[in-house]
Amino acid sequence: MFHLQKASEDNMESVLCFYLLFFVMIGICPFVIGAPPELRCSDSNLDITGGTFTLSNNYDEGSTLRFRCPQGYYPYPVKKRQCSRGKWDPAPTKRQPECRKITCPNPNGLDNGVVEPYKPLYYVNDTTTYRCHSDYTFRGSSTRVCQLNGKWSGSTPICSRDSDHCPDPGTPPGASRTGHIFNIDDKVTYRCDNKLKLLGSKVRVCQDGGQWSGQEPECYADYTYDTPEEVAEAFGSTLKTTLTTHEENGQQGKKITLDRKGKLNIYIALDASDSIEEEDFERAKEIIIKLIDKISYYEVSPNYEIIIFATEVTRIVSIADYKREDEKKLYKIIKTLRDYKYDDKGQKSGTNIAKAYKTILDSMSFEKTSDKTFIETRHVIIMFTDGIYNMGGNPRYNVNEIKQLVYHGDEENRDEYLDLYVFGVGEDVQKEDIDDWVTKRQNEKHFFLLPNMEEVQQTFDEMIDESTSVGLCGLYRNYDEQTDDTRRRRYPWLIQFFVTREDGKTSNCLGSLVTPTFILTAAHCFKFEDLPDNIKLETPTGKNLKPLKAKDFMLHPKYKPRGKVSEGISEYYEHDVALIELEIGVQAETNLRPICIPCTKETSGALRLSGSDMTCAKHREELLSGELVDAFFMSSKPKQGILPKNDVQFKLGHKKDACIEDAKKVLHISDEKARLLITDNFLCTGGQGRNHVDEVSCKGDSGGATFVQKGFRAIQVGVVSWGLKDLCNGEFGFDELEKARDFHIDLFNPEVQVFLKKYLGDEQRGTPLTFLKT
Repeated sequence: MFHLQKASEDNMESVLCFYLLFFVMIGICPFVIGAPPELRCSDSNLDITGGTFTLSNNYDEGSTLRFRCPQGYYPYPVKKRQCSRGKWDPAPTKRQPECRKITCPNPNGLDNGVVEPYKPLYYVNDTTTYRCHSDYTFRGSSTRVCQLNGKWSGSTPICSRDSDHCPDPGTPPGASRTGHIFNIDDKVTYRCDNKLKLLGSKVRVCQDGGQWSGQEPECYADYTYDTPEEVAEAFGSTLKTTLTTHEENGQQGKKITLDRKGKLNIYIALDASDSIEEEDFERAKEIIIKLIDKISYYEVSPNYEIIIFATEVTRIVSIADYKREDEKKLYKIIKTLRDYKYDDKGQKSGTNIAKAYKTILDSMSFEKTSDKTFIETRHVIIMFTDGIYNMGGNPRYNVNEIKQLVYHGDEENRDEYLDLYVFGVGEDVQKEDIDDWVTKRQNEKHFFLLPNMEEVQQTFDEMIDESTSVGLCGLYRNYDEQTDDTRRRRYPWLIQFFVTREDGKTSNCLGSLVTPTFILTAAHCFKFEDLPDNIKLETPTGKNLKPLKAKDFMLHPKYKPRGKVSEGISEYYEHDVALIELEIGVQAETNLRPICIPCTKETSGALRLSGSDMTCAKHREELLSGELVDAFFMSSKPKQGILPKNDVQFKLGHKKDACIEDAKKVLHISDEKARLLITDNFLCTGGQGRNHVDEVSCKGDSGGATFVQKGFRAIQVGVVSWGLKDLCNGEFGFDELEKARDFHIDLFNPEVQVFLKKYLGDEQRGTPLTFLKT
């Protein structure tokens, strides 16, 4: 055994080197002097012909190299390389990658017809036309264009005689089909051309009802993706059916509908494994938050389960926990989800998609044993993943167990109690694997493949299109940034109008769209000699919106501004309400849609009331309970080009006494006259509230809606009528502001309700509202 004698500092390094050499010679390496060199990948032979590349972290370990091509081209044969242990994966070869032109699948599979022109390949912007042989009927798109996403525009052309039980299902571009007899139980089978992946149903069966089972297949290339507009239309239409409530016995084409007492469980799973980029993970989180926010607009109240998974599964909330939370549960969940960071998964960064579905299955199994209404519950599962799993086995088995649990042995009649969606995240989505995990249903799409999550985020507002349902009154979007467009979306019921008189003078007021045919405003905006042609209505901007034109206007029959002159009151504004009838009713959309008004069935939906609670008295209890009630009205005077929303509080009960006192002081009238002037049919705002002094109205604000917000719905309870002080011109002191009071016509007033019902409930005047009993 060697013995190390004491050495001086000068020769210590040589002694250490001697012992290092000795240990290496005998096969032992006890230590290494200094750190190993940092692993880096080569910077040579990385170019792509016709394109460029980007690096996520230079040439360092873990960096991702992505090839980029001009519009209309795609990288071939690889999209990206990963720097791992000092080498690129996949390794560069002598053959340099290139940018190739995007092509669309071969459209020449049309049976019994002709496709023109014939080409061996079809590139972006190439156009094809289709026609049938004699004695065959044409269905689908007669002209189609090859698009940038590698898909043909329009729908599959079909030439058939439709003489069998089911119609000819056609053959999509890039596919071939076996099976040409279409009677009950006959099958057709599809496969895609070489290098194309089949999404949809490989096998379809002709069913008793004359419909084909499953979903029409599509053939996707490696570069094919769905456009955000496609996703908006497909995802929006299928999910909207689930979220829309119906009280009738059914809806054509649907086996079940969800009534207001129906149950809905929504499970959302987000992949946080290393194969998902952190940027995509964060965007997917925001999309989920936006989805939850959007669903809250609807009249259903789903239960949520949200999980994030990699090797292990983290529950943000379970269905069972969600049911136990208080009324602010949704905001808590959104905060918890937003606070979860990509790196919170720690070192366990594998991908166990099967475990994610198993977690959902366990929750559903627990619900089935603990909740007797499980059999009546609809289930929606939304997964965000690239489908690349490296542990836990194939998720298909757990997906099938979920189906068996929900279908309860009767898939034919319970198919629509389960919707399985997947959003493909990232550049290397495993299309065919994921396609096995989603719902296949006629004319529906449940698997969405997008080029990046940023585009999903930008267009998600359109995915759940609530614009066509008049019953969903009072919807608004709470944008932080106000532009002219977002102002219309924040307050889509707001109408500004001008009345021109014979002397050339013009008065301006506000109103609110309360049905597609009527605008609610104040009676004092008009003179009895005014004509509808003299009313100029502001025309909002938006899709398919035509100029608004007044057909007629109606004042409340009991509106008599000089009605109490004999009692010493020169002007009197009780029943100060009017309706403007439009010549052509508007089609509701995001920029123009009605606000809710009380004592209607439509507002019961906004308040989520049903059964015996659907009364006018219950509406008042929900909207005007307490002595101080938070409310809002709109100003006609723009601030930085935008019409602002003013925060106020209704002074009710004993708090209204201060309104009477201020009226006596400002108008120099007796208590008796003040109470004759300010009856119980007025709602009072202004003065000191809980935390601030109320804003006051200005000339031009008359007729505007005074509304209460419930969730994401706005309900008008008053009409801006008159005020004690005009503080909109010049400076004023705090004492003046404290004594300034505004008075709003109370829409709960029975005589106002009679007036509204006469016109807004009339089936001969456009889309009527359904008014409730008192």
